[in-house]
Amino acid sequence: MRSVNDWPAADLRGKRIVIRCDFNVPLDGDVITDDGRIKAALPTLNKLREAGARVTALAHLGRPKGQVNPKYSLAPVAKRLGELLGAEVKLASDVVGPSALALSNSLTDGEVCLVENVRFEPAEESKVESERQELAAKYAQLGDWYVSDGFGVVHRKQASVYDIAKLLPSAAGELVAREVGVLSKLTTQPDRPFVVVLGGAKVADKLAVIDNLLKVADALVIGGGMAYTFLKSKGYEVGSSILDESKVEVCAEYLKQAEAAGKQIVLPVDLRVADGMDFAARTVTGEVSVVSADAIPAGKEGLDIGPASEELFATTIKGAKTVFWNGPMGVAEIEEFASGTKAVAKALVEVDGLTVIGGGDSAAIVRDLGYADDQFGWISTGGGASLEYLEGKELPGLAVLEGEN
Repeated sequence: MRSVNDWPAADLRGKRIVIRCDFNVPLDGDVITDDGRIKAALPTLNKLREAGARVTALAHLGRPKGQVNPKYSLAPVAKRLGELLGAEVKLASDVVGPSALALSNSLTDGEVCLVENVRFEPAEESKVESERQELAAKYAQLGDWYVSDGFGVVHRKQASVYDIAKLLPSAAGELVAREVGVLSKLTTQPDRPFVVVLGGAKVADKLAVIDNLLKVADALVIGGGMAYTFLKSKGYEVGSSILDESKVEVCAEYLKQAEAAGKQIVLPVDLRVADGMDFAARTVTGEVSVVSADAIPAGKEGLDIGPASEELFATTIKGAKTVFWNGPMGVAEIEEFASGTKAVAKALVEVDGLTVIGGGDSAAIVRDLGYADDQFGWISTGGGASLEYLEGKELPGLAVLEGEN
């Protein structure tokens, strides 16, 4: 895969560069609550600026579904990016229209601008190749070369990720190259023991990851809502906990496969349960109690792992040399059910080896808990992309960088 580091710095001076970044940051109104993805783009942007390139950045925010929606404007991103770069970052009022072209053409050496949310354009996410290609041709007018540095979108065949890379000389940015290097190590040559920690609500979202990583990991630790389908597959009653009945047999088969291969699938041994919760209001219905994983009362909902599970999970994690974690252990947004996730984060910090956090909720959680990024080996900027990479899928935004262009 071609890297931006393969381009001589002397060739970059005065060169117009279009770069795809992932600036899909969480907002509270117009305030960015986690700027991790913006900071992750700085190494490539600063490299280009210092070499004297003229940089036009493409990015998305939220899901405006092809409609111009001020709620999803990149204005807060442009402001924060400028603060981090120590230089003004002007924002075009459109994506590929007169404002974007004029702003891009006005750049001088070392300047950076940002066009509006690429998902304001209906063709950006179109399933019709010709529509994407037409939009990509307009993106290509904004630069001479293309840099792919939005790892969080490389698993998507979209105009600003895939199609533009076929039109311009293209390379991976430093962030994408680093992401691929770290994730490749996990699947090919991890230091052992290698422990994978998976959480989140839906077991179906992680089955392909489990299937692939069972081949290379020494232990899988399963928490979050997905754990209840595994517990059901062991014959346990799970009350009113989240459950995917259609995947019970599949989970039972994974448990058999792990046992036959001499590997562990570590499940909760106790749980925090309640009558329910109101996620929007961040409140709990009824009292919270701790029960054994094989004794969830009827009508009770499991919403976090219990203290014995925290200890079990932490011991498994701290004994590893390589750990990959994706997904919370409970409904961590509600304080009463955040303890399990906090225990996993604390255990990761104590690992003597490589720790990788697979983006998404896990990345935001560790920052919310006050951990610095450098306390972990790597925090991925792409939850979905990192999972699909670990599933062994071909990611279009990476595959296109290996072509002839």
